[in-house]
Amino acid sequence: MKPVIFGLSGLTLTDDEKRLFRDVEPAGYILFKRNIEDRAQVRALTDSLRTLHGRDDVPVLIDQEGGRVARMRPPVWPDFPAGGAFDALYDVAPMTAIEAARCNAEAIALSLNEVGINVDCLPVLDVRVPETHSAIGDRALGSDPMRVAALGRAILDGLAKGGVIGVVKHMPGQGRASVDTHHDLPHVTASAAELEQDLAPFRTLNNAAMGMTGHVVYDVWDDQHTATMSPYVLNDIIRANIGFDGLLMSDDLDMNALQGDVATRALRCVEAGCDIALNCWGRLDEMRAIADMLPEITAAARTRLDRAMALPVPAFDADRLAYLLDKRDQLLALADTNAKLTGGATGAA
Repeated sequence: MKPVIFGLSGLTLTDDEKRLFRDVEPAGYILFKRNIEDRAQVRALTDSLRTLHGRDDVPVLIDQEGGRVARMRPPVWPDFPAGGAFDALYDVAPMTAIEAARCNAEAIALSLNEVGINVDCLPVLDVRVPETHSAIGDRALGSDPMRVAALGRAILDGLAKGGVIGVVKHMPGQGRASVDTHHDLPHVTASAAELEQDLAPFRTLNNAAMGMTGHVVYDVWDDQHTATMSPYVLNDIIRANIGFDGLLMSDDLDMNALQGDVATRALRCVEAGCDIALNCWGRLDEMRAIADMLPEITAAARTRLDRAMALPVPAFDADRLAYLLDKRDQLLALADTNAKLTGGATGAA
């Protein structure tokens, strides 16, 4: 098995993809909008990946956060709010916000479960600060680390109840990034003491099964490498300081925050300490180059992967999904009611 998660080119596997994936055995796959049409098509696609490898526990990932980051959308699938909606409700009623976040996450998980997707790149644990770039924006769960951790825990619990593994991101915290990592490389100049705020939610949820790094340079820790490529950040900060022992994957290696060809990026992040390299675009030549360059997955990474994928998957329950969506909407309505009564906006940004 190679320590990489690959994207797919379209709605079905091509013959070339089948040959490559059978030979390479990547650690998993990730789906995007180009891979999504309707329930029957997505189920057939995920079934084909599992048939290819003869395993039911093949990780199939997606970014289904809600709001603007959602690959499965109406009218085929329910609409899910961004994290900022739960931050706003928390201003009014913290426990209600936690329950709403849990219901929403379980509803997401059931929607994914139905079509064979078993890993969601959620929750976003980046703590919002004044300079937070809009690339994070309302995806964040708040500006208070305790709030972010509480809502993040509810999301992980809801996903797990629906049979889906959550991925905490973007370790060790991308809230201070003032540029979008899809286009530029952020440099964070905050002190180690200031960065304690960013680490706090990840430390609280350090028993999460999976985590994702951010392509950010933290000058106080390593001013030469992004977190994804920094042995110090990966091992001393994420593993030792935060105490995270789950499966650690990179963010998408095609982002412009990184330099060099994609295969070299993949090797560098694995050599630095990432368990898994994430390559999202489904370009056959890039995937071949990555597979040729990467070593086999380490024993420690394989143990973490197997441990994460041991989560039980319940049978899909359409009535339960409808109940969760209705309950979530009733709870979120409290924030709207409060805003009308007070004549102002809530705390989300």
